[in-house]
Amino acid sequence: MIESVNSDVTKQAFDDFVDSTQAYLDSVVIDGSDQELFIASYLTGHFSLVGSNALGLDDFSLDTLNTYMLKSLENAYAKNEVLGQDQIEVSALWEKLFSRAE
Repeated sequence: MIESVNSDVTKQAFDDFVDSTQAYLDSVVIDGSDQELFIASYLTGHFSLVGSNALGLDDFSLDTLNTYMLKSLENAYAKNEVLGQDQIEVSALWEKLFSRAE
């Protein structure tokens, strides 16, 4: 049986992912280099906005969250908010964090 985006199981998985992702991003403040802190802080801004939007829409699908995150980052890159290696590192960090949800 496929869980709906509003089921208790799906919501719990969403909440667990958000909590663990935020905990990781917060840990970079303590343990990370200046570059890691910059990348994590940049990603935190996007993650907070996208996560809040998902909560507002009552959509707890991790796949949808990933789609919105990728779109948010793509839009930021198109506006040159971060460039070059920073883009690569932001995307790599998101891929690393999202792979934990799968």
